[in-house]
Amino acid sequence: MLEEPPLTDERESARSLTIYDVARTAGVSIASVSRVLNGHTTPRPETRERVMRAVQELGFVPDSAARALSSRFKEIVAVVFRRPRAEPLTAADNPEYQDEADSLVFIDVINRGIEIAAERQGFDLLLSSVPVDELTPNGKVAKLAGKSDGIILHDRVLTPSGIARLASRIPVVTLAGIPTRASVNLTADNSAGMRELTHHLLGRHGYRSIAYVSGHRDSPDNLARAAALREVAEGYGIKAAVGPQWAGEYSAAGGARAIQRVLAEGIELPRAICCANDQTALGVINELRRHGRRVPEDVAVTGFDDVSIARHVSPPLTTVRQPIERLGALAFETLHSLIGGERPAERQIVLPVHVVYRSSCGCRPSPVPPPGTGRP
Repeated sequence: MLEEPPLTDERESARSLTIYDVARTAGVSIASVSRVLNGHTTPRPETRERVMRAVQELGFVPDSAARALSSRFKEIVAVVFRRPRAEPLTAADNPEYQDEADSLVFIDVINRGIEIAAERQGFDLLLSSVPVDELTPNGKVAKLAGKSDGIILHDRVLTPSGIARLASRIPVVTLAGIPTRASVNLTADNSAGMRELTHHLLGRHGYRSIAYVSGHRDSPDNLARAAALREVAEGYGIKAAVGPQWAGEYSAAGGARAIQRVLAEGIELPRAICCANDQTALGVINELRRHGRRVPEDVAVTGFDDVSIARHVSPPLTTVRQPIERLGALAFETLHSLIGGERPAERQIVLPVHVVYRSSCGCRPSPVPPPGTGRP
C-alpha cells in the first residue's frame, strides 16, 4: 500500500482554515457558509456564489465541523427595547401627545441600523419591547434568547447582573447600558457632547442660569449628560436647576409636564434649558409658547440626538448629534462577531458626537445656499 505523502505547507494551511475565515472573506454569516457547504437549498444564489468563490480563493478544505454548525445557527438576532407607558391624558395635557407612546424616533432609527447590518449578513430580527417600568422582564428576554443566536438590549432592559447571567448562555450586546465581564456595550460620548453644549450656552452666549430636563432616572445616558452639565455649570459659578420637577422621561409630553410643574410652583424659568433628548425639547418649546415665552429670546432650548425633525421645527433645534443609525449597525456587527466566536477587543465602545448649532439656542441660522451651489 502506498503511503500518503506528507502534507505540504500549502495543504497544512488549507486544513488550518475554518469556516470563520470563509465567512469573513465572503462577507456573509457563518451559518450561510455552513448551509452552502452542506448542500442546503436555502441560501440565495449570490450568497452561494460568494461562499464558493471564497472557498476556492482560500483553498479551504471543509470537514465535519461545518456540517455540525448548520444546526447550531438560526440566523436570527433578538432586539429588545423599553417602551413608555401609554398614560391617559389629564386636563392639563396637550392632546397632540396622546399617541407618543407609539412614536419612538430615536429607537426606530437605531433599530433600522441594526436591521440594515443584519440584512447584509443574511440575518433576520426578532423585535420586542417591555414596558419602561417593568421590573422583571427576565422571563420574556430569556424566551427571546432561546429563539436567537444573539441578543441586543436597549437602554436598561436588564440590570448588569441580569445581563451577565444572560451572556453566559448567549452573546449579548447592550446599547446605552453598562458593560459586563461577558457582554459588550455601545454608547455615544454623552459627557463630551453635553460639556461642549453647556460651554457654548454659558460661555459663548453668556447665559447665567440653566436647567436640565432629564430622561429616565436609571438611564446611564441621562445620568452622564446631567453630570456633565452640572460640572460645567459649576465651573462658571452657576448651580444648574435639576430635580424631580425637571423630570422629562425622554418624551415631548414629559418635557411639557416639566414646564407645567415649574410654572405652577412659581419657579423662575432659567435663561437656558438643556433637554435629555430632542423629543423632550419639542415638548418644552411647545409648552413655553403656550405660556407666552419666546424661544430663544426669553428661554434658549437645546436637545440631544439630532433626530431628523430637529432641523425642521421652529426655531430649528440646537442639539448634540450622535450617529444613531451607526450605533445600531455597529451593535449588530459586534454581536455578529461574538456569535462567530471572536473575543471582543473592548467591552465598552464609545462613538464620537458633536454639537449642531441652530436657532433655538440663540445662534443665527446658517445661510441657505443658492440653488445649484451645493451645501456649504
